[in-house]
Amino acid sequence: MFNFAEYFSEEMPSITNMEWTVKNVVPELDYKLLLTFENGEQKLFDMKPYLDFGVFRALKDPSMFNSVRVCFSSVAWDNNVDIDPETLYEDSVPVAIKE
Repeated sequence: MFNFAEYFSEEMPSITNMEWTVKNVVPELDYKLLLTFENGEQKLFDMKPYLDFGVFRALKDPSMFNSVRVCFSSVAWDNNVDIDPETLYEDSVPVAIKE
């Protein structure tokens, strides 16, 4: 018989890597996102390479692009498009922290 108490007493692996967790997002000019991650890093992510593909095409509309917000550990827009937090972290470039 399956022992639920034993199963749930074990440490469960984290679903997301904490360094990938987005804590703040600011839309910038030229379809860039200024991201602040859980680990305190600020990085700039360029969305332009994505804007000619699938669901990301709608983000060419500046008002839609500027609707970006933090959603769980990543970002999402008002049209329910989101992007993987690992992609945001790995494919963005570090910037000096704005004070």
